[in-house]
Amino acid sequence: MIDGINKLKAWLNCFFAPQPAIRLEFLRLFIPLAILLFLSSRLLHPADWLTNQGFQVPDLGHRDWRQPLYLAPLSLWVATLLCIVTTFSGLLVTLGFLTRLSSGIFAACLVYLTLADRMAAFTVSKLGAVLALALFLTPTGNAFSVDAWLRTKKTGLPSQKTTVSWGNVRFFQCLLLVMYFASGIAKIHGQWLENNHVLWTHLHDSYQTLCTYWIAKTLPYSAWTWLQYLVLTFESGALLWFILPYTRFYALIVGLGMHLFIGLCFGPVIWFALLMIILLIGCFAPIPKSRFS
Repeated sequence: MIDGINKLKAWLNCFFAPQPAIRLEFLRLFIPLAILLFLSSRLLHPADWLTNQGFQVPDLGHRDWRQPLYLAPLSLWVATLLCIVTTFSGLLVTLGFLTRLSSGIFAACLVYLTLADRMAAFTVSKLGAVLALALFLTPTGNAFSVDAWLRTKKTGLPSQKTTVSWGNVRFFQCLLLVMYFASGIAKIHGQWLENNHVLWTHLHDSYQTLCTYWIAKTLPYSAWTWLQYLVLTFESGALLWFILPYTRFYALIVGLGMHLFIGLCFGPVIWFALLMIILLIGCFAPIPKSRFS
C-alpha cells in the first residue's frame, strides 16, 4: 500500500515538474506552417471563400438552433486583408518575431475563419485554431527565434530559459491523447470490432492516391485486418501507451507510421497527417540530455 502511494506521488511529481522548453519551440516553429499549408488554396482566393462572389450559407436567424452564430460575408478588400494578415502573422510566429503579438493575431484570424466557414471547417481548421490560441497563451519564442536573437544581441547574454511550467507542455500532450482515445472509442462503437475489413474498404474511397493503389496491391489481404486492430489498439490505449515510459517510444513509432500512411494514402488528409506528426514529435519525442532539457 505504501509502495503504491509512493509510486503515485512520484508520478504526480513527474507530471507537474517543469518541462523542456524545446518542446514548445518545436511546436511554435512548425504548427503555423502546417496550418498555412492547409489553408493555402483558400488564402489565395479570398473572393471565392469569404465574400458573396462564392457560396455563402444564408442567415437562418439567431433563434435557429442550427445556426447559433452567423458571420456575414466580407467585402473583397477586407477578405483579402484578412488572408494577408493570417499568412504573415503565422509566418511571424514561426520566425518567433514579436511572438506574443503575432501568435495572438494568428489565433484570432484562425478562430474567425473557422467560424465564418463552418461548412468547410475540417479538423485542421478547428484544431489549428485551438493550437494557435494555446501557443499564444504559452511562453514561446525563447529559442530558435528572432526575439531570442534580438534579446541576446541587446543584453549580450544567451537565453537561459530551458524549462517552462508543466501546463504549457502538458496541455498539448493531453489534447493529443484525448483525441486518440476519443477516436478509439468511436471506432469501438462503430464497426471496427464487428467487421474485419473496415480499413480495407477505406482504401477504395475517393481520397485514394497512387500510393494507396500500390500498397493495396502489394500487401496481402489479411495484413489489413492486422493493421486495423493495430490502429484500434494504439488509439484506444493511447493514454496507457504514452504514459508508461517503457511503451512511449514504441507508441511514438506506431503513431508516426500511422499518420505517414494516412498522409500518403488519403490525398487531401495529408495536412491533417502532417499536423499530427508535428504534435507527436513535439510532445513525445525523446529529448537528449542537453541545455534544452
